[in-house]
Amino acid sequence: MQKYNIHTVQKDETLKSIASLYGLDQDALKLFHNNHCAVKDMILINLNGQKELFIPRTAVADKNILVKFGRGNSLVFQPENSMRRYSVVITIEKGENKSELKYETSVRWLKTEKRHHFFEIDRTSNLYLNEEEVNEIADLLAYRTSKILYPLQISTDEQGKFEAVENAEVFIKRWAAVKEELYKEFEGQTVDEYCGKIEKVISQPEAIDLYLKNDYFIRTLFFGIYQSFGKEYKTEMTATFPVVDNAIEPRYKFTLQTDPLKGETGLITVEGSGKLYEERDIDDFIRRSPFSLIIEDEPVMNEEGTFRLISYMKGETSLPESLYLECSIMLQEEKKISVSVSGIDKN
Repeated sequence: MQKYNIHTVQKDETLKSIASLYGLDQDALKLFHNNHCAVKDMILINLNGQKELFIPRTAVADKNILVKFGRGNSLVFQPENSMRRYSVVITIEKGENKSELKYETSVRWLKTEKRHHFFEIDRTSNLYLNEEEVNEIADLLAYRTSKILYPLQISTDEQGKFEAVENAEVFIKRWAAVKEELYKEFEGQTVDEYCGKIEKVISQPEAIDLYLKNDYFIRTLFFGIYQSFGKEYKTEMTATFPVVDNAIEPRYKFTLQTDPLKGETGLITVEGSGKLYEERDIDDFIRRSPFSLIIEDEPVMNEEGTFRLISYMKGETSLPESLYLECSIMLQEEKKISVSVSGIDKN
């Protein structure tokens, strides 16, 4: 993120008049400029031929473009009464192989209670795999059986991070009707296997939570970006993401930062970038080990993976307008998950 703005000095402007324009003390403006400019452009007492002045990023004439932060330059998650529709594109790449999944979904705030937020998520379209409506029997069965989850109710913490499924008890009630429809349309061992898998999941609350933790859309939208960004408008974080199937998800270390000014479209920007941060090596992940098989006092961290996130929000406390998250990890070949979420609400 840019740390400063540049003011082009106009004819007859003085250090005092420029400072007044931005609501700054002229000595503070001089100090800021001198800390960022080349030696030849430094201000000694007053302006002396300088054509441009470095000014603080938040020193703007139009105060409406400033982001309204909470304490500690925090974005405070207050999604009350929000209702959003999103288009979701999930891309899974492994070496040369690439698959793309598309669908539309809705997210509706239900309530806020004891610093937790509750939402209802529903699928509002068919599922498309590589631009074609899902029609392979295995993919079709996976899609049809997953319908018992929706509408899905979940909770998040006060930073907007996914916590738990809240309506697991209704899945079993929905299952009888879904199962009956499946057996009217399909028959054979494949449908038996899929029905057995979903019955095993919905019969155990902990299995449902584990199943939904692998939902890339939920994990992306509710990643927990409503943080305190401090004086520099950035914060260091570690977080996990289910880029591979493992009992303990891969961990990433990254810098999350925000711009104190809204963009030309009036949107607030949050960006993050970093690397894998794991004691487990490539072989550990290939074996699906939940921990490193080699114990060292000072392990060399495995950084063979990348993390990237960018989010745009209309309001300081609202759900994102759009969001992109990308995680990768190096195994025998690179595995990468990309999730693109775009608002499709009608204005």
